Amino acid sequence: MRTPSSSLLRELVMNNNFVLRAHERGYDKLLSTGGAASYIAGHPDAILTRHSSFNFGNYQTGIQGFGRIRVFGDEVFSGAGCGYNMHRHHDFIICAFVLAGTLTHVNTVGNVDQLRPGDYYAFSAGSGGKHCELNIASEDLQVIYVWMLPDKLLLPPSYTRSRFEAIAHRNQLVPLVGNADGAIRISQAVTVSRLVADEAVNIKYTPKSPAHGTYVFMLEGEANVGGTALNRRDSTGIWGNSPIDICTDVEGADLLIVETPP
Repeated sequence: MRTPSSSLLRELVMNNNFVLRAHERGYDKLLSTGGAASYIAGHPDAILTRHSSFNFGNYQTGIQGFGRIRVFGDEVFSGAGCGYNMHRHHDFIICAFVLAGTLTHVNTVGNVDQLRPGDYYAFSAGSGGKHCELNIASEDLQVIYVWMLPDKLLLPPSYTRSRFEAIAHRNQLVPLVGNADGAIRISQAVTVSRLVADEAVNIKYTPKSPAHGTYVFMLEGEANVGGTALNRRDSTGIWGNSPIDICTDVEGADLLIVETPP
């Protein structure tokens, strides 16, 4: 795996459309016995790997944000006990979407929770909160993390979980997070939606505003998005409110759509 070059990162700046291939994302491999041992849980053989589409500061290589999104991480927790030890956040909304395995989540809002494939949560750290994320099973845990800035600072911390039923909602675009019926409400005009198709599906996604950006990430399968062919773990960012044509392959696809204000 390689990280994006500095010239590529200069091209992939906010307010410009881009295509990000799977191998161009940021990459980290963190060991529970390495320099990050105080942060990475599990011993002695836990390994946490993450590919980042977006990131900030020295947290990891990757594009420096997309609208209000600061992190889009594709992470794998390998080894019993692997994860993140209890750590603090403030003024971030963190969403986790479980793809495989079981995520044990503990937070200072008062939750000890276990999430399985299809489950997801939104943790708003607000004025200050802590949480830890653990894989206490033997199989690998796969999670997509999305961090975003809130629209108001120092709000009381909160935690909400929900579930996406892929079979019941197959071939439908379903809002998971945002201001929509059945979605988790957050203090930000960001919408996260998911489409799981088991056949060729054609939809038009229309952003709410000419100022909004739409990020489409292929979890599995293949699709043509806005005229660009995307394969597994490829993605594209598109600005403006022109309808975006999304056409999945005849064998189906699984994708996340994140719409954000600037």
